[in-house]
Amino acid sequence: GFELTPVAIAAGRRLSDRLFGGVEDSRLIYDNIPSVVFAHPEVGSIGLTEPAAREKYGDENIKVYNTSFTAMYYSMMEAEEKGPTSYKLVCAGKEEKVVGLHIMGLGSGEMMQGFGVAVKMGATKADFDRCVAIHPTSAEELVTLK
Repeated sequence: GFELTPVAIAAGRRLSDRLFGGVEDSRLIYDNIPSVVFAHPEVGSIGLTEPAAREKYGDENIKVYNTSFTAMYYSMMEAEEKGPTSYKLVCAGKEEKVVGLHIMGLGSGEMMQGFGVAVKMGATKADFDRCVAIHPTSAEELVTLK
């Protein structure tokens, strides 16, 4: 479910637009709603999990890109003070449409908001690859995955 305050607000705005604003087709689309848990470390997700994608599209049509690393933010800290960072991109079909994005680490909430737009728009792995990486950031790992 999507029992999140921002989802309720978005749905309410669209209902208001439909009832009082004359926008007949204003409805919230519940596919690919980004979500973040502000824990330590932060975790974010949008779209299908890897198992759900394999079930929906078949194993042979799924390609998964993973990375795990220590964010540069932690470079001067002792090992026990460093937080984990891990990203997963789940792609489907020959065009490698991004059907799932799952991230864990510092700044995941901020990253998920931006990457959520890309996933909602139907981005492919090639679209991610064409994006010039911003260095030094953790987010650059998502556009340089191999």
